[in-house]
Amino acid sequence: MEGIAEGAGLDLLDILALNCRSEIALGKFSDGCTTLSWKKNDNARVLSQNWDWTKTVSKNLAMVSIEQPGKPTIYMVTEAGIVGKIGFNTAGVGACLNAIRAKPMISSKIPIHVALRLCLESDSAEAAVKTLELIGGVASAQHILIADSTTALGLELSPVGNKYIPEDASGIVGHTNHFIENRYVDEPPWLSGSPIRLRRLGELTQGLIANGVEGDAITPSLLRERVFSDTFNAPQSICCEEDPSRDISNRSSSLFNIVMNLDAKNVSAEVVFGRVGSGEEGPVLKMPW
Repeated sequence: MEGIAEGAGLDLLDILALNCRSEIALGKFSDGCTTLSWKKNDNARVLSQNWDWTKTVSKNLAMVSIEQPGKPTIYMVTEAGIVGKIGFNTAGVGACLNAIRAKPMISSKIPIHVALRLCLESDSAEAAVKTLELIGGVASAQHILIADSTTALGLELSPVGNKYIPEDASGIVGHTNHFIENRYVDEPPWLSGSPIRLRRLGELTQGLIANGVEGDAITPSLLRERVFSDTFNAPQSICCEEDPSRDISNRSSSLFNIVMNLDAKNVSAEVVFGRVGSGEEGPVLKMPW
């Protein structure tokens, strides 16, 4: 954060506040993201997400690589100035994020974007979980889907207690913007489409499994075309559309899709900016580049 502040000619506290923006802003805005981890085999997982927020943020998105001595190299999609977000590292650890609106928020604990950075500096999913437990948890209720080549866990995190969701019988962990198991927090309903998206995610993935999709057939293009472009229950769909009934400052849509291949033999990702399947999305970009 000090380096970002110096490079941008800003005060360190400005960058610190930016990295607390989820804790500051979640009481006021509407978000929505859909995350999925899918086991390809015992030594490979696919980790993927649509990230939804207001279109005004899209110009601030950046694909970055971060090299640090003695740590894995990080590749992630983030908002400029934010030190940890959605991506993976060369050790094969990946992280996705679902925003949750719940109380309490405890400011003495670490912001979720710092927690994401710690996950992306880890050598394994297990090590990431141990780090988060060692530092005493996070400041606000959030869900991090953490995975490596052999493990995937849905981390329903909060300042007052965590719940971890393992892979189901199909090797899948799916999540949207409400807690499934964590009852430690006060979480009033705030996105009516979140449970619908989660059910739809299950229907789509189970339908693919029933049609014989497994292993290497679980490709980025398949997930973009058959899952993340889905518009069921629009505008609050997996491929989120702007809701014209909301104020312009509070309309969400899917701003990017990422599909990570967490395989020790080929750790990589594909990123598409915009709403996949809409005809207006950008080209497929690769990480590493």
